Amino acid sequence: MSQRMALYLQDKHPISYEIEMVKYAEEKGFSEIWQADTRLARDCVVMMSAFLAETTTLRFGSGVLPIYTRNPAVIAATWSTMWELGGLTPQGESRVMLGLGAWWEPIASRVGADRRKPLTAMRENIEAIRQLFTMEEVSYDGEFVQLDRVKLDVAFGDTGPRDIPIYIGATGPKMLELTGEICDGIVLNYVVSTDYIREAVDLVVAGAAKVDKTIADIDRPELLVCSLSDDDPDEAMLTGKSLVAYYLGTEPHIMKASGADPDLVERVKEIVGWPATEADYRKAAHLIPDELVRKLMAVGTADQCREKVAEYIDAGVTCPILFPMMDDIKPVIDAFADWTP
Repeated sequence: MSQRMALYLQDKHPISYEIEMVKYAEEKGFSEIWQADTRLARDCVVMMSAFLAETTTLRFGSGVLPIYTRNPAVIAATWSTMWELGGLTPQGESRVMLGLGAWWEPIASRVGADRRKPLTAMRENIEAIRQLFTMEEVSYDGEFVQLDRVKLDVAFGDTGPRDIPIYIGATGPKMLELTGEICDGIVLNYVVSTDYIREAVDLVVAGAAKVDKTIADIDRPELLVCSLSDDDPDEAMLTGKSLVAYYLGTEPHIMKASGADPDLVERVKEIVGWPATEADYRKAAHLIPDELVRKLMAVGTADQCREKVAEYIDAGVTCPILFPMMDDIKPVIDAFADWTP
């Protein structure tokens, strides 16, 4: 049986092209697509809806929706709507998955979001949304979530429960543990090593054990950068370096999890801030050593990328979510279609 594979789409490619590639990925047997929504770039709901309308079997998840940007009742209504739009897979699963995250600085504070007590806020949001998915009336009196006799008031059509799996995009140890305790799965972060993945999975296991679950009960897809080119592997490496520079310079939770040298991080941050341009990424790329890139992502030829992805699967990843960095996505899809590690 071939390995379950997914794509991660952000905003590197034109939307019309991404729709073409999503349809191509479905033809090639990919199982799912995860759409980014942590930057102020593309909205995941718009993109997921467009993809759902153009496909029949692929599943789609938000990778990940910040909980501070929408009320939990609105989130539940939105995913219920996409659940209706997409229908079920041939296996009877929801074609939509809800991935939630606690956002990051500096973006959150710049738009006025209060990231106080993110663990409590995340737990309350997920508990409330899960109850709303039952289609029953919900009251919830939390520190961050208050619902007073609220339900998804579907007047026409299917009023049955929405069996929509919920994931957390977790990076830090406490959020990883919480994910194992309260979620169906975790969206593991990218630009991290396989050693980090093993430690993260152990923390998810610890959280699951609190409620008598095992690791088999927790899905573990991981965002995994794939900078692939058989024609120009040197350019693939440079592109990978640019992305590492971006994350070391702008997203502190990924910077910490990457294990990069703190002195390197400070030098990168002198060049790359938020928001940064592609020119900034390229300018900082020369600071990034080849060995760090190879440690944190799949880069180079198709064979080299497959070898690296296999290492992440061995570390505990159930579904690699490949983030194609090159202008042409098709070689990435072709390299992993019907692939067995």
